[in-house]
Amino acid sequence: MAAKPEYRDRPDVEVALLDALVDRGDEGMTVLELRAAVDADIDAVEEALSALKEDSLITVESEESVRVYAHDRVIPDPDAPSEERHGGLVDTIRDRLGL
Repeated sequence: MAAKPEYRDRPDVEVALLDALVDRGDEGMTVLELRAAVDADIDAVEEALSALKEDSLITVESEESVRVYAHDRVIPDPDAPSEERHGGLVDTIRDRLGL
């Protein structure tokens, strides 16, 4: 499962982290698990985690070990109807360019 579409316009590392966290749901992930799930160096992962935490898109709990969770608003509702786009190439380009 992927993060909601409104959170997919962030840098690639942040989107990859959110997607990994959404997949894990209630389990959350350690920083080491996130590093293994995302194709980026540790500095990029730490920077992305910091940005996501600053924007309140993730929560960090440190009881026995540090675990990171996606905020509920990032997780798509599995019961919501999927938004399929039926537009053509021109519509896709317009969406990408924000027109």
